[in-house]
Amino acid sequence: MLNYCPGYETPRTLFCISHWKRSRELVVEKEKSLNKMGHALHWLNPSFKKVTFSKKVKDVLKSLQYKNPVVVQSMVIFKHPEIGGLVTPHQDSTFLYTEPPSAVGLWIPLVDITLQNGCLWFIPGSHKDKIYQRYVRNSSCNPPLVLKGEVPEFDESLYVPVLPKKGDCVVIHGSVIHKSGKNTSEKSRPIYTFHVVEERETEYSKENWLQPSEALPFQSVYSN
Repeated sequence: MLNYCPGYETPRTLFCISHWKRSRELVVEKEKSLNKMGHALHWLNPSFKKVTFSKKVKDVLKSLQYKNPVVVQSMVIFKHPEIGGLVTPHQDSTFLYTEPPSAVGLWIPLVDITLQNGCLWFIPGSHKDKIYQRYVRNSSCNPPLVLKGEVPEFDESLYVPVLPKKGDCVVIHGSVIHKSGKNTSEKSRPIYTFHVVEERETEYSKENWLQPSEALPFQSVYSN
């Protein structure tokens, strides 16, 4: 199944705030406190690499008319039971800005998604909106990264939940407004997600928090 909605979570914390006591001791075991693991699983882990550069992914991106999509990041988000926190409304292009905008996320649940375990909520049609915020490197380095701009407060009635099954793929336009709730269930809600941008006739902003390096350049989906 492929859901294309008419979207990423910022790399701010390793452990969720709700996992800590005032004494700075973890409330639960470390294994159950991880927020995410990333951001190069698509290249460094054989299993995730196989999925990321699979024919199915290539076919999806070709259907969206990408000429030379490159993978900029990938991660597993764990969303552990009862303590997996909410993700506020945002647009993925805030963090992976290109000119013209080209970011797209592929979001693959490793379990069935429900209203209780922290599903995604989208505002249909918001992919036509402007990009409201930019998460960029700070030239003064204090702090090293800053979030510029502000996402408007949208009426809650505009949001629509998406409930994919294990192994489905939700394709997220870089400009669409989306969020996710807390995981109030008794089980974790792990997902694998990765983001691509168009390389051909597109400029990846040098202000973006994430930059390619000689050791780990952005890899072409079609060439791998």
